[in-house]
Amino acid sequence: MKSLPNLLAVARILMTPVIMALVMAEGTVENNYTYAVVLFTIAAFTDFLDGFFARRWNIGTVLGAFLDSTADKLLVTGSLLALIAVDRASVWVALIIIIREFTVMALRGMAALEGQVVKPSMWGKVKANAQFVAIGLAMLRLAEPWGPLYLDEWAMWFAAAITIASGWQYVASFWSVVRAADRS
Repeated sequence: MKSLPNLLAVARILMTPVIMALVMAEGTVENNYTYAVVLFTIAAFTDFLDGFFARRWNIGTVLGAFLDSTADKLLVTGSLLALIAVDRASVWVALIIIIREFTVMALRGMAALEGQVVKPSMWGKVKANAQFVAIGLAMLRLAEPWGPLYLDEWAMWFAAAITIASGWQYVASFWSVVRAADRS
């Protein structure tokens, strides 16, 4: 646990409730959204850093992979829940994102039972970045909508589409694992 990548993932987990509190502190904390987006950006950047250091120093571990994945899910889900509470995110987008996360988590579990590893894909990385950008934009929300939606809402629906594509890619790639587990 004493490796820098693991500490960065734990820091991301610990930042999540603070980000949530800041998002929901409208009226009690001046510039709450600014503080929230700054902390969220730092937390999102630690997602890049922990993977970078683990690969560069060749210190990737099962615990590290678990912490990284858990931290990402908590950061995104917690931030979305806070944004829903202040009417800055769609419950439908959040549902799409959460369903995808549970589906991929289940696939990873089934693959592990079959002795296989589901490695992160490029789609997964694109999905994470699209979600991070959309969530950050929702915290900043521009004053004027772009047509029927605010910029962050457009970004959130784009992130949802990427999330669906990423989830589909994982399911398609590992459907044989599901079928093999079904036969056992």
